[in-house]
Amino acid sequence: MNNKQKKAKLGRYERIQRELELNDRDPYKIFVEVGTLPIPASNYTFVDLFSGAGGITQGLVQAGFQSVASVEVNPMASATYINNFPQCHHFCGSIENFEPKKWLDKIGSPEVHLVVGGPPCQGFSVAGKRNSNDARNSLFLEFVRVVSEIRPWYVVMENVPGILTIENGTVKEAIKKAFDDIGYANVSVAILESAAYGVPQIRPRAIFIANRFGLPNPYPKPQLSPEQYKSIESAISDLPEYTFIPEINHEWTRHSPEYMERIAKVLPGCSLYETYVDAFKRQYPGKPSMTVKENHGGTHIHPYLNRVISAREMARLQTFPDSFIFKGSMKKAMWQIGNAVPPRLAECIGYALIPYITAIALNTHSEIVINRYEQTRLIFD
Repeated sequence: MNNKQKKAKLGRYERIQRELELNDRDPYKIFVEVGTLPIPASNYTFVDLFSGAGGITQGLVQAGFQSVASVEVNPMASATYINNFPQCHHFCGSIENFEPKKWLDKIGSPEVHLVVGGPPCQGFSVAGKRNSNDARNSLFLEFVRVVSEIRPWYVVMENVPGILTIENGTVKEAIKKAFDDIGYANVSVAILESAAYGVPQIRPRAIFIANRFGLPNPYPKPQLSPEQYKSIESAISDLPEYTFIPEINHEWTRHSPEYMERIAKVLPGCSLYETYVDAFKRQYPGKPSMTVKENHGGTHIHPYLNRVISAREMARLQTFPDSFIFKGSMKKAMWQIGNAVPPRLAECIGYALIPYITAIALNTHSEIVINRYEQTRLIFD
């Protein structure tokens, strides 16, 4: 066990973000204030692809959007999604089998204003022998296919920031070209730090935004500076310290007295294990949580208690409301939470989009027609 005191690091991917800001000459990418909540001109709808348990959906619903359809292959995440969004028409299955036009026809073919989602980052991996026909690339291409068939006004795609530097930016440019080829030109990308929007967790995300009207791609301006980030205690200190509440997923891996004694010796920023350092890390008191995830039951260690954080504490750190209940075992709940986009981040993205969707709805802008709808294949040479 390495118990040398570590200094809190709040700037993951800062170098990538800084280089993106310095080198990106995208005139369509703008940052807008989201302090005053915009009022939609009507009920704006969205489709959530690779929805998981519903982090993006929860945030957009909080911003006033209406979820009309969603797609998720994992049965347990789908069960959670259906439980929390019973009015949404949810497709549990592989996206390859999702036929959006037929699906939307069943519910009256509503106008779709927004398609969102986060294709698994494994589909962008180009490690080892590169093959343009690698099946892992198909998930992103399926995302593009669905967008090309639904023709939403705006598209938002999220992923890990590291996606921007794979193959020296080749993958990033391939993603942009794929959207350009189906009529969504001028794709923008930015790294948004979730903590800057009130999420009590360091969780940067790469956010791609595009539209088919030649309009700006709006991002929410950061609301907090690093010294203002919310601490982990601000989100979880009121939960019982050692009493389970299964009804709200307040459960954690049970520890023996000996194991708790070992945890007691772990200093902030350090891990219980020398060779398994990405889990069982003691959180820094007074700072945002490190990025939460489930790792074989090994979530991060509580900042001052001698146990790992609970599934509900993870959900709080992701900004899920306590009314949002996760289905399945504790470990499956943690997996769902750890894979989610923080609802508060998605909410702020929704607020940034509303004025521009409203401008289209009020016919103040005309669509720019781009006659290139042929499906694109990602090729990494």
